[in-house]
Amino acid sequence: MSPAQVHSRTATALAAVERAMAELRRGGIVVLRDEEGAGGLVVAAESCGPRALQRLQGLAQDAPTLVTTRRRVEAIGMEIPPHIAGGLGETNKPITLDLPEGVPVDIILRPHEYAPGDGPGVPMRHAALRHLSRPVVNRAERIAQTAIELAKLARLLPAVVLGPLSRDPRNKRRDWARDQDLVYVDATDVLAYEETASRNLQQVAQAYVPLEGAENARILAWRPSDGGKEHLAIVVGEIDPTEPVLIRLHSECFTGDLLGSLRCDCGVQLRGAIAEIARRGSGVLLYLAQEGRGIGLVNKLRAYELQDEGFDTIDANEQLGFDADERIYAPAATMLSRMGIKRVRLMTNNPEKIAQLERYGIEVAERVAHSFPSNGHNENYLRTKAERAGHLL
Repeated sequence: MSPAQVHSRTATALAAVERAMAELRRGGIVVLRDEEGAGGLVVAAESCGPRALQRLQGLAQDAPTLVTTRRRVEAIGMEIPPHIAGGLGETNKPITLDLPEGVPVDIILRPHEYAPGDGPGVPMRHAALRHLSRPVVNRAERIAQTAIELAKLARLLPAVVLGPLSRDPRNKRRDWARDQDLVYVDATDVLAYEETASRNLQQVAQAYVPLEGAENARILAWRPSDGGKEHLAIVVGEIDPTEPVLIRLHSECFTGDLLGSLRCDCGVQLRGAIAEIARRGSGVLLYLAQEGRGIGLVNKLRAYELQDEGFDTIDANEQLGFDADERIYAPAATMLSRMGIKRVRLMTNNPEKIAQLERYGIEVAERVAHSFPSNGHNENYLRTKAERAGHLL
């Protein structure tokens, strides 16, 4: 394909995934198909209403199942049979659960409710949660993994209702979806979405914005071709790309950055990084749109509820079914490369940021320590980052 054709194909793929995410968020049905013809109908568990479920049941080739992640299944107290657990290893792969007639699909989202008469502290045990089916295998596994990934991209909990479809070797599923007025998306495009969107980031605006403690500052806005998540680069002073540039990768944190939450150290890290860059003369802070370690603000608040019950910040994310950290740093590498920055001095305590930048071709010439004292509310949070996430605090 010519460069123009590649660009057009990429834009089309990104837009298809964006439409599919929007459809899941509003409780609609999405048609998934992989390159080998396997397919499925997908509805997000947390937004699946009776009408969507009824329609899915009418269109699917077999009874729908509830698909979530291994960590979510473990969190609700279900025992995974040995023959299934052995095949999963330590991964957070999808697992299917039977969904008997009349069982609300959001049962997977509320494991802490109590059945009448059970008494406090006794989790509700609905029949649906006692009928563990099987791990999704072979071709179906790809559809299940894609469905879970799509829910995550939409910033929804990783739990979906999946209605199986017959194989489609002649690639007619797109036309069928159009006839049924359903949103269609290729599994390959969903699984490649984050990387594709990152590679297609383009600078779309910049403005001089004097900041407190860093008056010589500009903000550059970056957006992928599908109009998806926007990331920002805060450039302080005049950078010299021929030398290692002082940078900070900062994931957005509404509660910490804007409201001054004391549950984390994000706000002080953000303002401290800008002040330190200004003190040293120049540098770049990349403000990345990946709230809550990539799970989104609503899910972060759900994780906070679990933390209030005694879980640490990692366990809380995993209780919801996510990995401990869902962030990627491909967008940061793309932004730096397009600013002409290939070597950096990285302000971080997180070794994973170093590894990911170098994976994407950015040389980390030096790690610059960047930490702040606890404030009386975030001691456990900081301890967990150090002891369980390997942060160098």
